[in-house]
Amino acid sequence: MKNNTANLFLTRRASLKLAGKLAGTAALLPAFGSRKTLARPTETVSSAAKLTCSLQRLNLRHTWTTTMSSSAYRETVMVAYSRDGITGHGEGAPIVRYKEFPAEAAKAIEAIAPQIVAGDPAAYRLQIGKIRALLGEHQHAAMAAVDIALFDWIGQRYGLPLYKLFGIDPAGAPLTDFSIGIDTPEITRQKTREVEDFPVLKIKVGLKTDEATIAAVRSVTNKPLRVDANEGWTNPEEAIREINWLETQGIEYVEQPMPAHMFEETRYVRSKVHLPLIADEACTSAVMIPKLAEAYDGINIKLDKSGGLLEALRWIEIARACKLKVMIGCMVSSACTITAAAHIAPLVDHVDLDGNLLVTNDPWRGVRVEKGKLILPTGPGLGLTPA
Repeated sequence: MKNNTANLFLTRRASLKLAGKLAGTAALLPAFGSRKTLARPTETVSSAAKLTCSLQRLNLRHTWTTTMSSSAYRETVMVAYSRDGITGHGEGAPIVRYKEFPAEAAKAIEAIAPQIVAGDPAAYRLQIGKIRALLGEHQHAAMAAVDIALFDWIGQRYGLPLYKLFGIDPAGAPLTDFSIGIDTPEITRQKTREVEDFPVLKIKVGLKTDEATIAAVRSVTNKPLRVDANEGWTNPEEAIREINWLETQGIEYVEQPMPAHMFEETRYVRSKVHLPLIADEACTSAVMIPKLAEAYDGINIKLDKSGGLLEALRWIEIARACKLKVMIGCMVSSACTITAAAHIAPLVDHVDLDGNLLVTNDPWRGVRVEKGKLILPTGPGLGLTPA
C-alpha cells in the first residue's frame, strides 16, 4: 500500500493559480421552475454557469439479486456542471437501504441549483461543504453526483486527471473483483464462466442457499473469493458457522455478515472467526468509523454513501488512523461513478469497482478493466468520453 495521503490535495500555490483563473466567474441563478416529469433534464442557467440534472436508467445484463432486492435495472442521477466552456459530469446511485430514491435526489439537487452555480469551484472545500449542508443528512447520492461533477470540472479546468490532482499514482490500485449476485446454481456457474478473466470474484451470500452457491462457483474455478452477506445472517451462531465454513472454501473476507444495528453481536462473531469482517451497511458516516473498529477489520467506502470524493478521502484517512483495512466498492452505476472511484482506488486495500460492467447501456467510457487491473483514462478530470 503506497502512502499517497500526504499528496491528496492541491498545493497552496496550485490552488491560488487555479483560483486566479476562475476569479469572477460565479453568479447567482434563479431557482428551477416546476416541471411535470424527470424524463427530460432541467436546467438552471446564467451567463457564467449551467447545471443540468436528469435520471439515467441502467439495464442489467443479469437480474441483480441480493438478500435485499432483485431488479432488472437501476436508476441513477446524472449531473452536468458547465462553466467557462467546460462541463463536469457526476453521478449518484441512491441506495434504497438508506431510504434514498432517484426522483427525490434529483429534486433535492434542483432545489439548491442556484447556490451550486453561484459558488466558486476553485474553493472546492468551502463549496462542497456548503452544498453538503444544504442537501442535509439524507441525500448522500445526490451529494456524490454534485461532488463528482465539480471535481471533474476542476480537473478539466486545471488540465489534470483527478489522480494527479490528488497526488495519486494510478499504478498502485489493487485488482478489482467482479461481483456475482444470488441465483440458481446453474446460472451461478454460467456467470462464473463469463468472468473467467477476473482473478478475484465477490459472491453474494446471506441466504439458506449459501453452500450451494459457493459449491457452484467452486465447480468452475479455484480463484480467490470474497463474499458479501448484505446483513443476511441474523443469528450470531449461524454467522459463526457460515463464516468458519467459508474459510475452508478459500474466502478472503466477509462483508457485512449481520444487520448493521447488531453491533454487539457482530463483535462477538468477530471474536469467534478468523476471516476479516468488512463493514458496509454499518458504515454510513465518518463519525462511525472509530467505533466500527471494535467489531470489524475494515470498512467499505462507496461514493454514494460518503457523498462523493472529498468525503471518501476523509473516510480513508480516518480508517487508516483507526488501523482498519479499506475497501472501495460501488452500486450499479455507469462509468461516471466507477471512474471517479477508480481515481482514488490506489489509496485502498481492496477494490470492488464493477458496477458499470453489470449494465448493457452505459452512456460513458472511462476506466477500463483488463484481467482485474484498473486502467484509468489519461484525459483531464474524470477523463470520460461519451459511449
